[in-house]
Amino acid sequence: MDPEVVSNFLSEQRENAPEDLQQRFLTIEDYWDRKLWHQLTDVLVDYFISAASAQQRLPLFRHFILSFAEKINQLKFVSLGLLAATQCSDDQERLSFLSDLATKVDKPGSQDAYVYALAAVSDVKLRLQDFAGARKDLDTAELILDKFDSVETEVHAAFYRTNANYYQAKAEFGSYYKSALLYLACIDLKSLTFEDAQSRAYDLSIAALVSDSIYNFGELLLHPILDSLSNTQHSWLRDLLFAFNRGDLNAYNVLEVNISKAPLLNEHKAFLWQKISLSALTEAVFRRPPHDRAMTFQTISQETKVQPNEIEILIMKALSLGLLKGSIDQVAEVARINWVQPKVLDMKQIDNMRVRLKDWDSSVNNLGNWIEGVGKDVWAA
Repeated sequence: MDPEVVSNFLSEQRENAPEDLQQRFLTIEDYWDRKLWHQLTDVLVDYFISAASAQQRLPLFRHFILSFAEKINQLKFVSLGLLAATQCSDDQERLSFLSDLATKVDKPGSQDAYVYALAAVSDVKLRLQDFAGARKDLDTAELILDKFDSVETEVHAAFYRTNANYYQAKAEFGSYYKSALLYLACIDLKSLTFEDAQSRAYDLSIAALVSDSIYNFGELLLHPILDSLSNTQHSWLRDLLFAFNRGDLNAYNVLEVNISKAPLLNEHKAFLWQKISLSALTEAVFRRPPHDRAMTFQTISQETKVQPNEIEILIMKALSLGLLKGSIDQVAEVARINWVQPKVLDMKQIDNMRVRLKDWDSSVNNLGNWIEGVGKDVWAA
């Protein structure tokens, strides 16, 4: 590009910029003139991040940045493009802009930038209800990501965020839950506004509860994002998750009145009862020592509040889901359990385990004393 044309363009943009930002254009022109591409890129990124630069992002990108796009870091080039795309008039224009951006970086040496751009293209397609197109782009991005040994976290974050949005739109709750947690693992939670954090915690909680493939909420229960629901109108949802985790039927009955506040939970009310019953069953097994896990159907019915004629079905469901391992004696109506799926414990459950360990220690000591008493002189000092 002709240096004089660039100088005139930047002068024009400087005059249109807010007074406190005009000095940056002199720096931009200086770096461009001296071909200091790294420094120029950083100054442009800082300028584009400023809210006051909104009206100038597209002109600067189209008439200035594109002229030296191949000379700068391609990931930062895409970042500048994404910031410029926020000023497109509508999603159709934004889709065209971002598709062109993705094509420009679709080269062997800039596949990470290509994935970054593809995630943005997919996000716009989701808003335009083009689910097939969004899925195709996300699948392409995932194949590329799988080949990388390492990649910038912002690229992974963009992919997982859009992937989560796709699964949420398709009501695939288990896949949404996993992708949303992976997205949160890629970002600094402090970068989220309180409203955004609360919204994500709410959506994750709902997905965890209504998913037919998630019966262990450990990752979510330990995640600080869940604290954003505390002392809010949605605090009951956090309490409900912990009630499910410990199989607390009494707490569920108290919190059940809130379910109508969440349409998805209300729609899956019958399933939620089955899920809390399964949790109560696994908790009842977990509380017992390994040598005392032969439970009659009557005992299970009392502890899970499930009708006696439905106990066998409940146990079979738990076995099929991998929550328990064992066998059922249909004649004697006894379930013999030899394994229960591990899960995150709250303080009460940890205290119960402490009591069990003390009992085990006492039993070992008693056995030692018995052996010593029976053996008497046989045992060498």
